[in-house]
Amino acid sequence: MDAETIRKLIESGLPEARVDVHGDDGVHFEATVISPAFAGKAPLARHRMVYATLGELMGGAIHALQLKTLTPEEG
Repeated sequence: MDAETIRKLIESGLPEARVDVHGDDGVHFEATVISPAFAGKAPLARHRMVYATLGELMGGAIHALQLKTLTPEEG
């Protein structure tokens, strides 16, 4: 798994999102996701929205994903 693939999957699931993903070892990644879809949502709900875009990859090909989720106003 690579950061670019993860970025594309998140952007596909959250079309208006700006996504930045980093990860050097292929299993541990950090992502910043800025999306208007996060407005009014608690941090846990935002993270679940991102995890939903990755499906079965979470806990499999992606061992860990550190998330920073923001609305455009917060970012």
